Amino acid sequence: MRVPLSWLREYVDLPAGISGRDVQAKLISAGLEVETVEQLGDGLKGPLVVGKVLAIEELTEFKKPIRWCQVDVGEANGTGEPQNLICGARNFNVGDKVVVVLPGAVLPGNFEIAARKTYGKTSEGMICSARELGMGDDHDGIIVLPPEYEPGTDAIELLQLVDEVLDIAVTADRGYCLSLRGVARETAIAYGLPLRDPALLDVPGPNEYGYPVEVADLAGCDRFTARTVVGVDPEARSPLWMQRRLQKAGMRPISLAVDITNYVMLEIGQPLHAYDRKLISGAIGVRRATPGEKLTTLDDVERTLDGEDLLIVDGNGPIGLAGVMGGANTEIADAAERESLLGEVQGTTEIVIEAAHFDPVAIARTARRHKLSSEASKRFERGVDPQAGPAAAQRAVDLLVLLAGGTAEAGVTEVAAPSAPRTILMRADHPDRVAGVAYGRETVVRRLQEIGCDVYGADELTVSVPSWRPDLAAPNDLAEEVIRLEGYENLPSTLPKPPAGRGLTARQRLHRRVGRALAGAGYVEAPCYPFLSESVFDQLGLPAGDARRSVVTLVNPLSDEEPALRTTLLPGLLGALRRNESRGSHDVALFETGLVFRPVAGAPAAVRLPVDRRPTDEEIASLEAALPKQPRRAAVVLAGAREQAGWWGKGRPTTWADAVEAGRLVAAEAGVSLVVEADQHEPWHPGRCAALYAEVGGQKTLVGHAGELHPRVVKALSLPERTSAMEISLDLLGQAGSAPVAPSISNYPVATQDVALVVEATVPAASVEAALRSGAGELLESIRLFDVYTGDQVGEGRKSLAYALRFRAADRTLTVDEASAARDAAVAVAGERTGAVLRGA
Repeated sequence: MRVPLSWLREYVDLPAGISGRDVQAKLISAGLEVETVEQLGDGLKGPLVVGKVLAIEELTEFKKPIRWCQVDVGEANGTGEPQNLICGARNFNVGDKVVVVLPGAVLPGNFEIAARKTYGKTSEGMICSARELGMGDDHDGIIVLPPEYEPGTDAIELLQLVDEVLDIAVTADRGYCLSLRGVARETAIAYGLPLRDPALLDVPGPNEYGYPVEVADLAGCDRFTARTVVGVDPEARSPLWMQRRLQKAGMRPISLAVDITNYVMLEIGQPLHAYDRKLISGAIGVRRATPGEKLTTLDDVERTLDGEDLLIVDGNGPIGLAGVMGGANTEIADAAERESLLGEVQGTTEIVIEAAHFDPVAIARTARRHKLSSEASKRFERGVDPQAGPAAAQRAVDLLVLLAGGTAEAGVTEVAAPSAPRTILMRADHPDRVAGVAYGRETVVRRLQEIGCDVYGADELTVSVPSWRPDLAAPNDLAEEVIRLEGYENLPSTLPKPPAGRGLTARQRLHRRVGRALAGAGYVEAPCYPFLSESVFDQLGLPAGDARRSVVTLVNPLSDEEPALRTTLLPGLLGALRRNESRGSHDVALFETGLVFRPVAGAPAAVRLPVDRRPTDEEIASLEAALPKQPRRAAVVLAGAREQAGWWGKGRPTTWADAVEAGRLVAAEAGVSLVVEADQHEPWHPGRCAALYAEVGGQKTLVGHAGELHPRVVKALSLPERTSAMEISLDLLGQAGSAPVAPSISNYPVATQDVALVVEATVPAASVEAALRSGAGELLESIRLFDVYTGDQVGEGRKSLAYALRFRAADRTLTVDEASAARDAAVAVAGERTGAVLRGA
């Protein structure tokens, strides 16, 4: 909405020194989005005057038509002699009044005017077009003024060339500000000044003599006012002041009748439509369209109508798309536009004014359906004052009588659906509690009355909402009005005071510890999107019955290529590894901790929760029952070198053992010691896959897998050779262990004993280690496998495992005999459980 400051001053007596920037600051403080303040005529300097064309000489010796003009500018040039001017425009004749800029003047854009020789003549100034004066983009011809202005009249004041225009981005809830009336009300409140409401007019009541109107759909049109003006002069033109106000507001002057309807719409906010009464057949009606019905609108486009479109009709059919655009068959025409059947030229002399109120939703849908947004539809869909129609119609009638010499008929038609004032009950201290500021009842009542509300009551207020504010529907809306008018900038900055928390949950602490541990071990966290395509399961080689193939599919996914929620963390991490590899990072170790989604068999369908109240406990429980299981997992993927080569020595490539060690690292953060066993599980290599077990609730439970990926998977996903991965359940680890406890520091020395045990090659080293721990007893502090040997010395099909056992007592220094006895007990248990024998025995 473009609001000229000079027009705004007509309704609010702003002090003389108030500029557009000042008004902008006030309106922004009141919650309006004033984007810019345009300075019209900035840098303009006279003399710029009215001139009368006395003579025109056509100069034909040039490539384009040039005219040598003598123009009377009165006493503006100091001599009273005609001014000699060169002009290329051809839309004026001898006797016309034009706008002349004289030497010494400066036009917008710092264009200085001086006498200069051109086309063999000396041009003493210039005859101006609208674009050269900053009045618009029309550069096809110069401005021809009405004949009543005397030569030498100051054209700067006449054309209102110097002004300030506020450009306001009106939000959907501020539809009343799409009018000077609405913006003036906000300005008057901001400055504490009285408002001259342009809608406060003496309007005659409805009677039986008005133009007949039949409204068949009161839900779509709850109010329709019709007025008639006859004897209109079809040759009457819009006065300059009206044209300039329309131009400043961003509208193009067309004809007097159309300009008046646009002017009143900008002034009061009520869209109007003018019909040529001679072209209307019978009564005006309002109804829904018949599907397939046709209407040619004012833009000369034939439109096929929908059954939901709201129409203005007469006895012959549709004459307008209600609230959007009129029909071409009843268009207002001036004397030069229409020729009668008798060959005489005539224009519109009898005009019917329509001022109606339409359903905002119906108008919005019609405008979007036909891709036909108009100034009227923009206002209707944001909410027009339903009580403003009679006043707007009266204002249009008054202007037609004043400017077009018409006569207003006594008949007044008004069709209205029964309605009652909207009221809201609100506690007087509700704005105080919303804002955290003690405004007090007096301030609350005063602010609500300023926006047009009627307020009754003491502690419990009954607020009658004004008709032009359809956005006010609840106590919070009224509280917002009080807060914004008191100034958002005056709200104190207060920090909330939340209740004391209980800290992180055990699950959250485990999650964070795991992330820190993996990052400390050289892994880089790579959070991935939780979406995947089911085709990735084929690339991973998962069998048909694998539980990971059962997915939750999104109804409205971000990408149609990935419509399912992940059931494993590996696809996202492997995709990240592949992207890093393709971009030159060949030594990659990534990790992620997050949720996976497993559907629950037989789960009920999700219910649609209400939005007008808090859901009941039963509704919330039903919604939660429909959710999939969401266990938390941790995963790593790695490829390339695990240890870089350098001056310190040779590097080491990544192996399946690094993935297993990552699982042990994660488990250690949960205080769990894993049991590692050989396994076959997709997508891992069948000979290099480890199952990770932990004791959960007294039972040995599978918590994850680790190892090297299958070569077919590596090829299908375009991964580096020997890519390894690990995935483990954090929820199961959390159940199996507890938060690690910092070790106590002993004052007594450690006793170290090494043992080398020979076992069958198929016996897992983890089983041997578990047996050693069991047999060593409470004196054992730690155990570490430091060597694995296979060869002739141990025999075919056998291997030697060398362990370092550390013993320590908390209350004394161990003797050699005590340490040896503990070692022998550990070896004995290992022999019983795994068949291990001491090497060399």
